[in-house]
Amino acid sequence: MMEIIIVSDNPGKIKEYQDKLKPIKLIPYKNILPIEDIPETGKTFRQNAFLKADTVHRMTNKACIADDSGLVVESLPDELGVHSKRFSIQMTDEANNKLLIKKLKGIENRKAYFHTSICLILPFEKPRFYEGQVHGEIIDQPQGHHGFGYDPIFKINELNQTLAQLDIQEKNKFSHRAKAMDLLIKDLKNEYPDLF
Repeated sequence: MMEIIIVSDNPGKIKEYQDKLKPIKLIPYKNILPIEDIPETGKTFRQNAFLKADTVHRMTNKACIADDSGLVVESLPDELGVHSKRFSIQMTDEANNKLLIKKLKGIENRKAYFHTSICLILPFEKPRFYEGQVHGEIIDQPQGHHGFGYDPIFKINELNQTLAQLDIQEKNKFSHRAKAMDLLIKDLKNEYPDLF
């Protein structure tokens, strides 16, 4: 069985990866390394994903996967993105959602999309990157109890449901992260046909 260290502190994100990449044993990096959070100092999702995966790979020389994801809102172009997690002073999901709803009050354009950049680093190989997006709109009232982050206020165009209304299996068909993971799976299948 292939083992990959997943560089994330987010239990919801780790569950999504474990559900989608079942044939791979994913080991949370904090289970093997006594280090603090890795600062996300990149200017792009891709840079942050690489920064996290590369930091742990250099310390372990093992396969590592990391992603950076965020919400991009058309009418607030420079406010979220790579700063989505740190949008409000409190930096909690609830505070971030409330602040976003408040900032969009009276604004007609609610179009938004989630973006994920995944970085996979295998030993002795160049980093691989996989990107995914899901488009939708921001709603005023949270709906659903699954997921994390902005999921309760992000309604997916093609489903007319929020990400928080989807269980993990459904979310892993439609989300930005799922789309990026699909590209990763396709790539790994070419190299390791018996893996999936």
